Amino acid sequence: MATFRVENFFTTFNNKLEEPVRKHLKNVYSCVAISTLTAAAGGYVHLFTNLFQDGLLCTLAALGFLALLHFTPSDGKNVALRLSFLVGLAFTTGLGLGPLLKVVITVNPSLISLAFLATSTIFLCFTLCSLFSERGSWLFLGGSLMSIMSTMFLLGIVNLFTRSVFIFQIHLYLGLAVICGFILYDTQLIIEKCRMGDRDFIRHSVDLFIDFVCMFQRLLIILTQKEGSRKRRKD
Repeated sequence: MATFRVENFFTTFNNKLEEPVRKHLKNVYSCVAISTLTAAAGGYVHLFTNLFQDGLLCTLAALGFLALLHFTPSDGKNVALRLSFLVGLAFTTGLGLGPLLKVVITVNPSLISLAFLATSTIFLCFTLCSLFSERGSWLFLGGSLMSIMSTMFLLGIVNLFTRSVFIFQIHLYLGLAVICGFILYDTQLIIEKCRMGDRDFIRHSVDLFIDFVCMFQRLLIILTQKEGSRKRRKD
């Protein structure tokens, strides 16, 4: 029975997506996996060494690698160079998560693995939902998601001055919902770009990697808040 379901899954997948698209997605998700492992290495380096402890410097370095990747167009001959930019982006992103990871460890170290597992599960579910939905059915989300992001940006600026816990919570949970929407949107957008001849799998993987990291970051904060509240009630 399980074998039958697996065969049905791959049959449906192969029927919905043509061979070039499947090959492209394989490359995209391979890059996402590499980026995720590299980011984990960056977080480890921040936690257990005295190297690269400046959070602002890590953020600037990540933006620098992102700019290099953006302004180095794919020509089929510079894959190794652009992969190195992607690895640099992922590593510095992981370094930037170090301060948050340190806070989480003081509360409950197991929350990191729990957040990663939850992030992976949610990411997989929304990815499969996007892949098996009707062609282009989630592309309409683009405008709405960008509008919500603009609103969240304004809320973030306001909260720099008000320090409102309520606004912070809205920003946190609304951001989580928006990221889920972006997973649906970005996945189908990558497929459509591939069908139109854009086979830059390295650049496409960046969007999904950022979705993954942003979701992981928010789930870490949410789980840490809940664990902290539970400990306070217990005390």
